Amino acid sequence: MTGDCLFCKIVAKELDSETIHESDSVLAFQDINPAAPTHILVIPKKHVASAADLGGDDGPLLAEIFETIGKLAKDSGVDSYRVVTNVGSDAGQTVHHLHFHLIGGRSMSWPPG
Repeated sequence: MTGDCLFCKIVAKELDSETIHESDSVLAFQDINPAAPTHILVIPKKHVASAADLGGDDGPLLAEIFETIGKLAKDSGVDSYRVVTNVGSDAGQTVHHLHFHLIGGRSMSWPPG
């Protein structure tokens, strides 16, 4: 766990979340401010600040994250969805712990934001 990281506290069970999936390496839970009918956050349990901090050894972790995203989308009944991760405050990253937004269940426009 890293200091006062919100997501590290969720991983450590110090804060509640509506957990949907948990493995040894990955946690998925409902976003508390959903942007769509399906809005799930998928995070690594180990602290990684953002995608910019991933390295070559993180390949298996990323594979598990994307396998989890696919399974959760299917389980949620969405076949069209968006996967988003932000890097840095100017891109909209508010929690500096790598996380992927699985967003679906409605039509979306492009470009986002």
